[in-house]
Amino acid sequence: MTAPGFRPTHVVPRRGMPAWEAPDPARPTVPLDPLLPVQLLERRGDWGRIRCANGWSAWVDGRCLVAVPEDPPTADGGDGTGDTADPRPLLARAEEALADYRAAVEELTAGALDGEGFASRTRGLRIGLVVDGESMWLYDPEEGRWLYGDGRRLSTHATDRPVTGADDPRHTPTRLVVSEGERG
Repeated sequence: MTAPGFRPTHVVPRRGMPAWEAPDPARPTVPLDPLLPVQLLERRGDWGRIRCANGWSAWVDGRCLVAVPEDPPTADGGDGTGDTADPRPLLARAEEALADYRAAVEELTAGALDGEGFASRTRGLRIGLVVDGESMWLYDPEEGRWLYGDGRRLSTHATDRPVTGADDPRHTPTRLVVSEGERG
């Protein structure tokens, strides 16, 4: 039975993971199974409080959880975030931000800037870029979202915006389906 309002945000890593009753290493509980879908409810430093589909909750090392991407957009693009046809403008902004950071590092290492000046100069600077072959994930700090690109187009992959908890009535959420041979 799935708990009301349960929507997985993460899965447990492939090797499973230990869990605790409270954010205290002295209070272990039952370990979590590999790839178990969980919902991250709260963060306290490296600790993360999760809830399982059956409503059971525990504390885990939140750094180890694997994020689950949002459901893909609907065919009419009605996810509210839209696609960006051309990745070049966002790449140019990331390049400018990286150049600003690099210049601040150069000044810091040359002694022209102290630690406080470096912190002040880089405050608010956010860059995120992962390139793996033809695949690219690029962070858009103005929109607070990660985009996935294949060199031709960008589409929203995940967002920093708060989740409202309202399910999209236009489609059912993606489900994990296990083949007959994998059931235990």
